[in-house]
Amino acid sequence: MINNNFVEELRWRGMLHDIMPETEEQLKKEMTAGYIGFDPTAESLHVGNLAQIMTLLHFQQAGHKPYVLIGGATGMVGDPSGKSQERNLLNEETLKRNIEGIKAQLLNFLDFRNGANKAEMVNNYDWFKNFSFLDFIRDAGKHITVNYMMAKDSVKKRINGEDREGMSFTEFSYQLIQGYDFFHLWKNNNVLLQMGGSDQWGNITTGTEFIRRKAGGKAYALTTMLIKKSDGSKFGKSEGGNIWLDKNKTSPYNFYQFWLNTSDEDAKSYIRIFTLMSKDEIEKIEQEHAQAPHLRKLQHVLAKDITIRVHSLQDYTAAYEASEILFGKGTSEVLSKINEATFLDVFEGVPNFKISKDLLINGVSLIDLMAVHSSIAESKGEARKGITAGAVSVNKNKVTDINSVITVEDLINNKYILIQKGKKNNYLIIAE
Repeated sequence: MINNNFVEELRWRGMLHDIMPETEEQLKKEMTAGYIGFDPTAESLHVGNLAQIMTLLHFQQAGHKPYVLIGGATGMVGDPSGKSQERNLLNEETLKRNIEGIKAQLLNFLDFRNGANKAEMVNNYDWFKNFSFLDFIRDAGKHITVNYMMAKDSVKKRINGEDREGMSFTEFSYQLIQGYDFFHLWKNNNVLLQMGGSDQWGNITTGTEFIRRKAGGKAYALTTMLIKKSDGSKFGKSEGGNIWLDKNKTSPYNFYQFWLNTSDEDAKSYIRIFTLMSKDEIEKIEQEHAQAPHLRKLQHVLAKDITIRVHSLQDYTAAYEASEILFGKGTSEVLSKINEATFLDVFEGVPNFKISKDLLINGVSLIDLMAVHSSIAESKGEARKGITAGAVSVNKNKVTDINSVITVEDLINNKYILIQKGKKNNYLIIAE
């Protein structure tokens, strides 16, 4: 059963870019199988892939059958679309590891178990591994002309690019290989639709043309907007590089912060693209945000929703509580609970001082710790004055006793002491 208009869903969310004639009519008529390809260039997907994952999710929720194509074969070649340089080619061992990581992540989004429209995962290496070069150029190459392939924007930009490096035959052949993928799925799995980002339009339509010329068949194409920030900079990057879906590559705290720090304009776009909230729900949140923009309602709702779906409620809670620590609202209890990796993420860039752990065995006065063993205070007098005024906290606990002593019992993760001077000045003591 078709539950809703998939194309209209993409339209109001601002996701739709190009659509081949008759595609929408086909999707309204019956349950249709469609696919999106993911090249396994890393062992994790990143937030740049999320738009395509959400496209497949909406596709399945509309009653259609999603296929995920993992490019085990094409990952060895490299897609020239949107690239100025050729990709590094990956070996089989690396590809296998990357594919396993991606599979595990996609299981969190799509239903691979239930119903006639349950998701399927395929790997194009399975049909290319025994496909000889001679067989390929006979069965595939003769159906698409060089003229047709040269006319694609992805090819023209590389060949006529300013760097004049051109493109290798390996990359030039990519669109034909991707076109054959579509033909294989059309013939063997009744997949009628290929979807992807707008930079994939040329490759996707090569597939529809290949199916028409080789088998006289009908196939469809649809692409979504490439996500960019409102200031024109690239979406999905931070100072540290890609924002990954793997918590070992990007911690849930940094993942949460990425969404929390989006601009108001971007948050309005992202909440439509990256959540499953309805139009009414989103418009209500936008109204609440407009009434008190300083509370950043849009960003908080967006960051919470995505962090829970990509990671877990537990990871979101830990990330939220950790983020509150830096802004003075966290408690000593929360501070003691967070793991070392998150702790270091939270206090990245905070001034730090190293001391010997031996110093804490018999205890050291807080005044000496601030003024002698670090430069948190310029003098013992300044440290004493701050403590007396109630302006100093140790591990989120306010200290007013000038005779306070710090020992190994005060260490967080058996290594750190957090000292706050005033409302906004944080310092880290690292005991080694």
